Amino acid sequence: MSRLRQFAGSSASGGAGALSRWSLGALAIAALAGLPIAAIGWSALGGGGGSGAALGDLARTVLPAYIANTALLMVLAGAVAGVIGTGCAWLIAATRFPGRNILSWALVLPLALPAYIAAYVYADMLDYAGPVQSALRDATGWGVHDYALPDIRSLGGGALVFGLVLYPYVYLMARTAFATQSLAQFRAARSLGARPWRAFREVALPAARPAIAGGLALVLMEVLADFGVAEYFAIPTFSTGIFRSWLAMGDKPAALKLAGVMLLFVIALVALEAATRRGRTDSRDGLAQSREAEPLVALSPLGKALALVACLVPVALGFLLPAFYLMTLAASPEAQGAAGDLATYAGGSLRLGLMTASLCLVAALLLAFARARSGAGLTAGAIRLATLGYALPGALLAVGLLAPLGAFDVTLTRFARDQLGWSGGLLLTGTSAILVYALGVRFLTVAYNSVTGGLSRIPPGLDSAARSLGAGPGRVLAKIYAPLLAPSLAGAAALVFIDTLRELPATLILRPFNLETLATRTYRLASDERLIEASIPALILLAAGLLPVLVLNRLGKR
Repeated sequence: MSRLRQFAGSSASGGAGALSRWSLGALAIAALAGLPIAAIGWSALGGGGGSGAALGDLARTVLPAYIANTALLMVLAGAVAGVIGTGCAWLIAATRFPGRNILSWALVLPLALPAYIAAYVYADMLDYAGPVQSALRDATGWGVHDYALPDIRSLGGGALVFGLVLYPYVYLMARTAFATQSLAQFRAARSLGARPWRAFREVALPAARPAIAGGLALVLMEVLADFGVAEYFAIPTFSTGIFRSWLAMGDKPAALKLAGVMLLFVIALVALEAATRRGRTDSRDGLAQSREAEPLVALSPLGKALALVACLVPVALGFLLPAFYLMTLAASPEAQGAAGDLATYAGGSLRLGLMTASLCLVAALLLAFARARSGAGLTAGAIRLATLGYALPGALLAVGLLAPLGAFDVTLTRFARDQLGWSGGLLLTGTSAILVYALGVRFLTVAYNSVTGGLSRIPPGLDSAARSLGAGPGRVLAKIYAPLLAPSLAGAAALVFIDTLRELPATLILRPFNLETLATRTYRLASDERLIEASIPALILLAAGLLPVLVLNRLGKR
């Protein structure tokens, strides 16, 4: 960033007006990104009326169940993800066993599988007529009343599904922490006679705790934002409650007040993630050790076999088994016959993804340059607000945008009718514009992080040299920064595009009636218990998710 500030200083001949334009652009983006938060906060404080949706009424009816179920689901899913992610990270970082090198990146693969698709797969596999129970009955000769299996369509089942597909967040951060921090202290503890378990518990684990907590914060954000798993497993959570209140019951004030309570959870998780980021250190004591052939903990042959199994099971349950099951379903004639309209749904996803990616790239570039060209605290605060969207659940964003934009749309349409003779319906509501707006707010953080990472790698002095030769800021941007940022921009666009393909709750609430995406098509078919027909679009979503997983794994190694 220092070189960008140097560029800003060298363009001082453009006057303060140029600087103010960047800052004003950042403030405008922050205002647009903060609109849903402001609308929800206003409603939670009593604005907008709606006596039927008073928080007291909700507290006496559905709110306690939503709070309890959401909190319990987050705690259980976090526990599963924490145990799997931390344990596998330690085995990969500190031990050597057959298959370790392959499993070190394969353990990230479950992130490619959307949680709602994993829920559909496991519910179908473990159903009474599914392959697991059918094989059990064929092998034992049992009848329906001779055995009982836990119901996967439950809160515990949902937590297990979340844990299996989200543990890589913890694994990536814990693996990096174990490989780069406190390994020298671990060796010192071992040299003083501490057994491996005690040295791990009292030295390595406390040093990695901030990184583990940061990974858990990301897991909890994903669980809080989920709609597909909770809805399919009939778990009353905030997301399903907002969806039900807004669309099924038409009680918009109730949906906004539920979103207001949900926003408190979001604020707590954002604060937790920020606190863990501050608590992490950049010690590189263990980098040399991580490259050494000698492991920190020597395993016996039995220990190596157990370590292999311990790291292989999460990959198998979180990715390999669901992917294989979807492929077997997709190979059936019924799935092939249902793929006739696949091009329509893929086209809808393609257009939506391209529009959202384009919007995010433009906004991310503006924010990145505003940060570089202005050291004002107001600009930094605006950027922080604009990039909070990734922590906001899709359902919360949707209702937070529909409330103010709906009122604005009514006013705009009335003006168009009275002044311009417009005879149609609402101009904005029910169009793709609001959906792209919401998705842009949600995924702007992804693009911004990629763009700022690319900017930090541009060699210093290039912009100053260009400015000394008389090039204006626009030409410097087009001739220097655009070519050098091309890989980062392409990566940012790809990540935003893929996240848009997989987004479910915001798309369900805000999409026009004539827009069907791969995610909504998969959801509709699976909700009708037609998983065979949903298998091909589900596989496409899974394959698309592999790109960000590979990027995450590469960043984790760095």
